[in-house]
Amino acid sequence: MFKSEKGITLVALVITIVILIILATVSISFAVNGGLFDKAQKGADMYKGSADQEATTLNLVDKSVANLMYHYSNGAIQ
Repeated sequence: MFKSEKGITLVALVITIVILIILATVSISFAVNGGLFDKAQKGADMYKGSADQEATTLNLVDKSVANLMYHYSNGAIQ
């Protein structure tokens, strides 16, 4: 190979791959052992509970407004 040619060497490529494998291993280990999936599941459950509660509240408000509008349109409320 001539000195004027530039490019990536096999050693640099192997070192890069090894570093990426190490980073992937550490990331996966943290995700599994660090409780990341448990925290995500807990957050999803909290969101579902909040969404259900909000839907119930909105239903009650909607029924109350419909009831008031019915009475207002029939002249019961002035």
